Amino acid sequence: MDDPQVVQRHHLRPEERATSPTVTLCRPCHEQIHAVFTNAELRAEYDTIEALRDADRLRGYIEWIRGTDKLDIRVSTSDRVRE
Repeated sequence: MDDPQVVQRHHLRPEERATSPTVTLCRPCHEQIHAVFTNAELRAEYDTIEALRDADRLRGYIEWIRGTDKLDIRVSTSDRVRE
């Protein structure tokens, strides 16, 4: 079955959708980004795809996700992001 949400657009500057540049990500990566970073962090420090790729909090996840073809991955928002 085709999943129209497999690929998603990520706004590099959340909450500035009208003017924010976007990048295309797989759904699991998009969910992981929003689980480990606050919108303020994304706007201030991770507003390029290069910054996201180099982020310590994503490094292990990116290495792992590249080796899997799973699209339904349980992602939990970190307590730090929830606060």
